[in-house]
Amino acid sequence: MKFLQNHLIGIDQGEHVLFSDFEDGGEMWTGKGPRASRKAVAFSKPFASPPTVQIGMTMWDTDRLTNMRADIQADDITETGFTIVFRTWGDSRVARIRASWLAIGELDHEDESWKLY
Repeated sequence: MKFLQNHLIGIDQGEHVLFSDFEDGGEMWTGKGPRASRKAVAFSKPFASPPTVQIGMTMWDTDRLTNMRADIQADDITETGFTIVFRTWGDSRVARIRASWLAIGELDHEDESWKLY
């Protein structure tokens, strides 16, 4: 459990298409074995400490003839951003992935720019 130590809590969110490999024969669509795709994400305003980040797939397009294997997570979480990591393996053929995320954490109580929002 994460304990928040001040009353200024920030919530940031977003959505990103990670890749669209069926269009150009990319690795996620044509490859086999372990594969990964990474996307750096910057928060709209820095948090006071690394926030909690919830991430999920909001669209996935896969080949119906192979097994669907997927792992998605937030990695390298800092006050200013994080990295979305999508992994697949085996014979899975993944055409496209879109991920959404939600970050919740403390804001700097000495930074009064939050009053502008």
